[in-house]
Amino acid sequence: MILKDRVAIVTGAGSGIGQAGAAIMAREGAHVAIADRSIDGAAETVALIRDAGGSAESLVLDVTDDISLEAGIASVLARHGRIDILHNHAGAQVAGDLEQVEVEGFDRSWSLNVRAHFMAARFVMPAMKAQGRGVILNTSSSSGVLYDREMIAYTTTKHAVIAMTRQMAGDYAKFGIRVNALCPGWVDTPFNSPFIAQMGGRGAIEAYVREKVPMGRWATVDEIAESILFLVSDRSSYMTGQILVVDGGEAVV
Repeated sequence: MILKDRVAIVTGAGSGIGQAGAAIMAREGAHVAIADRSIDGAAETVALIRDAGGSAESLVLDVTDDISLEAGIASVLARHGRIDILHNHAGAQVAGDLEQVEVEGFDRSWSLNVRAHFMAARFVMPAMKAQGRGVILNTSSSSGVLYDREMIAYTTTKHAVIAMTRQMAGDYAKFGIRVNALCPGWVDTPFNSPFIAQMGGRGAIEAYVREKVPMGRWATVDEIAESILFLVSDRSSYMTGQILVVDGGEAVV
Protein backbone atom coordinates (compact mmCIF):
# COMPACT_ATOMS: atom_id res chain seq x y z
CA MET A 1 0.00 0.00 0.00
CA ILE A 2 1.62 3.21 -1.17
CA LEU A 3 0.17 5.46 1.58
CA LYS A 4 0.70 3.10 4.51
CA ASP A 5 0.75 4.88 7.90
CA ARG A 6 0.16 8.34 6.43
CA VAL A 7 -2.42 10.73 7.83
CA ALA A 8 -4.58 12.67 5.39
CA ILE A 9 -7.22 15.38 5.66
CA VAL A 10 -9.69 15.73 2.80
CA THR A 11 -12.14 18.63 2.77
CA GLY A 12 -15.46 18.26 1.02
CA ALA A 13 -15.11 14.49 1.38
CA GLY A 14 -18.76 13.79 2.17
CA SER A 15 -19.69 13.12 -1.47
CA GLY A 16 -18.54 13.05 -5.07
CA ILE A 17 -14.89 13.47 -5.98
CA GLY A 18 -13.88 14.21 -2.39
CA GLN A 19 -15.43 10.97 -1.20
CA ALA A 20 -13.81 8.94 -3.97
CA GLY A 21 -10.42 10.53 -3.30
CA ALA A 22 -10.66 9.84 0.43
CA ALA A 23 -11.65 6.25 -0.26
CA ILE A 24 -8.71 5.56 -2.55
CA MET A 25 -6.27 7.06 -0.05
CA ALA A 26 -7.68 4.81 2.67
CA ARG A 27 -7.50 1.81 0.36
CA GLU A 28 -3.81 2.52 -0.05
CA GLY A 29 -3.18 2.57 3.71
CA ALA A 30 -3.76 6.18 4.82
CA HIS A 31 -5.81 7.17 7.82
CA VAL A 32 -8.20 9.78 6.44
CA ALA A 33 -9.96 12.59 8.30
CA ILE A 34 -13.21 13.26 6.43
CA ALA A 35 -13.84 16.99 6.67
CA ASP A 36 -17.31 18.06 5.58
CA ARG A 37 -20.02 20.35 6.87
CA SER A 38 -22.59 17.57 6.42
CA ILE A 39 -22.77 15.20 9.38
CA ASP A 40 -24.50 12.60 7.24
CA GLY A 41 -22.09 12.99 4.33
CA ALA A 42 -19.02 12.65 6.54
CA ALA A 43 -20.53 9.61 8.28
CA GLU A 44 -21.32 8.00 4.94
CA THR A 45 -17.74 8.35 3.73
CA VAL A 46 -16.32 7.05 7.02
CA ALA A 47 -18.63 4.04 6.85
CA LEU A 48 -17.69 3.39 3.22
CA ILE A 49 -14.00 3.38 4.13
CA ARG A 50 -14.37 1.29 7.25
CA ASP A 51 -16.58 -1.26 5.51
CA ALA A 52 -13.76 -1.72 2.99
CA GLY A 53 -11.27 -2.31 5.81
CA GLY A 54 -9.78 1.18 5.85
CA SER A 55 -9.24 3.74 8.60
CA ALA A 56 -11.12 7.04 8.77
CA GLU A 57 -12.61 9.56 11.14
CA SER A 58 -15.27 12.23 10.78
CA LEU A 59 -14.37 15.91 11.02
CA VAL A 60 -17.58 17.89 10.77
CA LEU A 61 -16.86 21.55 10.16
CA ASP A 62 -17.38 24.49 7.83
CA VAL A 63 -14.06 25.18 6.10
CA THR A 64 -14.96 28.88 5.78
CA ASP A 65 -15.01 29.18 9.59
CA ASP A 66 -11.36 29.82 10.47
CA ILE A 67 -11.76 28.91 14.13
CA SER A 68 -13.46 25.59 13.40
CA LEU A 69 -11.03 24.76 10.62
CA GLU A 70 -7.97 25.45 12.74
CA ALA A 71 -9.40 23.49 15.67
CA GLY A 72 -10.29 20.54 13.45
CA ILE A 73 -6.82 20.36 11.92
CA ALA A 74 -5.22 20.72 15.35
CA SER A 75 -7.34 17.85 16.66
CA VAL A 76 -6.14 15.53 13.89
CA LEU A 77 -2.54 16.50 14.62
CA ALA A 78 -3.04 15.94 18.36
CA ARG A 79 -4.54 12.49 17.85
CA HIS A 80 -2.09 11.20 15.25
CA GLY A 81 1.06 13.26 15.71
CA ARG A 82 1.43 14.15 12.05
CA ILE A 83 -0.37 15.33 8.93
CA ASP A 84 1.11 14.00 5.71
CA ILE A 85 -1.54 14.96 3.17
CA LEU A 86 -4.01 17.81 2.84
CA HIS A 87 -6.44 17.66 -0.06
CA ASN A 88 -8.32 20.96 -0.28
CA HIS A 89 -11.35 19.88 -2.24
CA ALA A 90 -14.41 21.64 -0.79
CA GLY A 91 -15.88 24.09 -3.30
CA ALA A 92 -19.03 25.41 -4.92
CA GLN A 93 -20.33 26.69 -8.22
CA VAL A 94 -22.07 30.05 -8.38
CA ALA A 95 -23.69 30.87 -11.72
CA GLY A 96 -23.90 34.19 -13.50
CA ASP A 97 -21.94 36.63 -15.62
CA LEU A 98 -20.53 39.96 -14.45
CA GLU A 99 -23.94 41.64 -14.27
CA GLN A 100 -26.02 38.66 -13.19
CA VAL A 101 -23.98 37.06 -10.43
CA GLU A 102 -24.94 38.07 -6.92
CA VAL A 103 -22.11 39.91 -5.22
CA GLU A 104 -22.75 37.83 -2.11
CA GLY A 105 -22.41 34.72 -4.28
CA PHE A 106 -19.11 35.91 -5.67
CA ASP A 107 -17.84 36.54 -2.15
CA ARG A 108 -19.07 33.14 -0.95
CA SER A 109 -17.38 31.47 -3.91
CA TRP A 110 -14.09 33.20 -3.13
CA SER A 111 -14.33 32.29 0.55
CA LEU A 112 -14.93 28.60 -0.13
CA ASN A 113 -12.96 27.98 -3.33
CA VAL A 114 -9.86 30.02 -2.54
CA ARG A 115 -9.62 31.41 0.97
CA ALA A 116 -10.50 28.13 2.70
CA HIS A 117 -7.74 26.38 0.71
CA PHE A 118 -5.33 29.11 1.78
CA MET A 119 -6.29 28.85 5.45
CA ALA A 120 -6.18 25.05 5.63
CA ALA A 121 -2.72 25.06 4.03
CA ARG A 122 -1.62 27.75 6.47
CA PHE A 123 -2.81 25.66 9.43
CA VAL A 124 -1.09 22.41 8.34
CA MET A 125 2.17 24.02 7.20
CA PRO A 126 3.94 24.18 10.61
CA ALA A 127 3.43 20.45 11.15
CA MET A 128 4.60 19.60 7.65
CA LYS A 129 7.69 21.79 8.03
CA ALA A 130 8.51 20.12 11.34
CA GLN A 131 8.19 16.69 9.67
CA GLY A 132 10.33 17.76 6.75
CA ARG A 133 7.75 16.52 4.27
CA GLY A 134 4.12 16.80 3.25
CA VAL A 135 1.78 17.03 0.30
CA ILE A 136 -0.91 19.62 -0.36
CA LEU A 137 -3.32 19.07 -3.24
CA ASN A 138 -5.65 21.90 -4.20
CA THR A 139 -8.66 21.16 -6.36
CA SER A 140 -9.02 23.71 -9.12
CA SER A 141 -10.99 22.79 -12.24
CA SER A 142 -10.74 22.72 -16.00
CA SER A 143 -12.39 26.11 -15.50
CA GLY A 144 -9.03 27.18 -14.09
CA VAL A 145 -7.44 26.79 -17.53
CA LEU A 146 -10.52 27.54 -19.65
CA TYR A 147 -13.33 30.07 -19.45
CA ASP A 148 -16.85 28.90 -18.61
CA ARG A 149 -19.80 30.66 -20.14
CA GLU A 150 -21.47 32.99 -17.64
CA MET A 151 -19.66 31.55 -14.62
CA ILE A 152 -17.41 34.46 -13.63
CA ALA A 153 -17.26 33.67 -9.91
CA TYR A 154 -16.33 30.02 -10.42
CA THR A 155 -13.84 30.65 -13.20
CA THR A 156 -12.14 33.49 -11.33
CA THR A 157 -11.70 31.44 -8.18
CA LYS A 158 -10.41 28.37 -10.00
CA HIS A 159 -7.79 30.42 -11.86
CA ALA A 160 -6.78 31.89 -8.49
CA VAL A 161 -6.29 28.41 -7.01
CA ILE A 162 -3.74 27.65 -9.71
CA ALA A 163 -1.78 30.84 -9.03
CA MET A 164 -1.87 30.17 -5.29
CA THR A 165 -0.72 26.57 -5.80
CA ARG A 166 2.29 27.62 -7.83
CA GLN A 167 3.24 30.26 -5.28
CA MET A 168 2.98 27.82 -2.37
CA ALA A 169 5.01 25.24 -4.27
CA GLY A 170 7.84 27.66 -4.95
CA ASP A 171 7.94 28.90 -1.37
CA TYR A 172 7.85 25.53 0.39
CA ALA A 173 9.72 23.05 -1.80
CA LYS A 174 12.86 23.69 0.26
CA PHE A 175 11.04 22.24 3.28
CA GLY A 176 10.22 18.98 1.47
CA ILE A 177 6.59 20.00 0.91
CA ARG A 178 4.98 19.48 -2.48
CA VAL A 179 1.95 21.48 -3.65
CA ASN A 180 0.04 20.65 -6.82
CA ALA A 181 -3.39 21.34 -8.28
CA LEU A 182 -5.94 19.02 -9.84
CA CYS A 183 -8.20 20.31 -12.62
CA PRO A 184 -11.07 17.88 -13.22
CA GLY A 185 -13.27 18.38 -16.24
CA TRP A 186 -16.86 17.19 -16.48
CA VAL A 187 -17.55 14.70 -13.71
CA ASP A 188 -21.08 13.41 -13.27
CA THR A 189 -21.95 14.50 -9.72
CA PRO A 190 -24.61 16.74 -8.15
CA PHE A 191 -21.94 19.45 -7.91
CA ASN A 192 -22.82 20.42 -11.48
CA SER A 193 -26.43 21.31 -10.66
CA PRO A 194 -25.98 25.12 -10.97
CA PHE A 195 -24.38 24.82 -14.39
CA ILE A 196 -26.92 22.24 -15.57
CA ALA A 197 -29.74 24.59 -14.60
CA GLN A 198 -28.03 27.48 -16.36
CA MET A 199 -27.52 25.38 -19.51
CA GLY A 200 -31.21 24.49 -19.64
CA GLY A 201 -31.37 21.01 -18.15
CA ARG A 202 -29.79 17.58 -18.28
CA GLY A 203 -30.33 17.09 -21.99
CA ALA A 204 -28.52 20.32 -22.82
CA ILE A 205 -25.51 19.46 -20.69
CA GLU A 206 -25.29 15.95 -22.16
CA ALA A 207 -25.24 17.46 -25.65
CA TYR A 208 -22.58 19.95 -24.57
CA VAL A 209 -20.33 17.21 -23.18
CA ARG A 210 -20.70 15.11 -26.34
CA GLU A 211 -19.79 18.10 -28.51
CA LYS A 212 -17.06 19.82 -26.50
CA VAL A 213 -15.22 16.95 -24.84
CA PRO A 214 -13.16 14.96 -27.36
CA MET A 215 -13.71 11.73 -25.44
CA GLY A 216 -17.44 12.46 -25.68
CA ARG A 217 -18.40 11.58 -22.12
CA TRP A 218 -18.28 12.54 -18.46
CA ALA A 219 -15.55 11.26 -16.15
CA THR A 220 -16.43 9.01 -13.25
CA VAL A 221 -15.36 9.94 -9.72
CA ASP A 222 -13.19 6.82 -9.66
CA GLU A 223 -11.23 8.05 -12.68
CA ILE A 224 -10.53 11.33 -10.92
CA ALA A 225 -9.60 9.47 -7.72
CA GLU A 226 -6.77 7.69 -9.54
CA SER A 227 -5.29 11.08 -10.41
CA ILE A 228 -5.66 12.19 -6.80
CA LEU A 229 -3.77 9.12 -5.62
CA PHE A 230 -0.94 9.87 -8.04
CA LEU A 231 -0.61 13.46 -6.84
CA VAL A 232 -0.65 12.73 -3.09
CA SER A 233 1.64 9.70 -3.22
CA ASP A 234 5.35 9.21 -3.88
CA ARG A 235 4.47 8.31 -7.46
CA SER A 236 4.70 12.07 -8.05
CA SER A 237 7.64 12.63 -5.69
CA TYR A 238 9.54 14.97 -8.05
CA MET A 239 6.44 16.96 -9.02
CA THR A 240 5.48 20.26 -7.42
CA GLY A 241 3.85 23.46 -8.61
CA GLN A 242 2.13 21.55 -11.41
CA ILE A 243 -1.41 21.53 -12.71
CA LEU A 244 -2.88 18.16 -13.71
CA VAL A 245 -5.82 18.59 -16.07
CA VAL A 246 -8.09 15.53 -16.26
CA ASP A 247 -10.83 16.57 -18.65
CA GLY A 248 -11.19 14.10 -21.52
CA GLY A 249 -9.25 16.43 -23.81
CA GLU A 250 -11.50 19.50 -23.61
CA ALA A 251 -8.66 21.91 -22.84
CA VAL A 252 -6.63 20.91 -25.91
CA VAL A 253 -9.25 21.75 -28.54
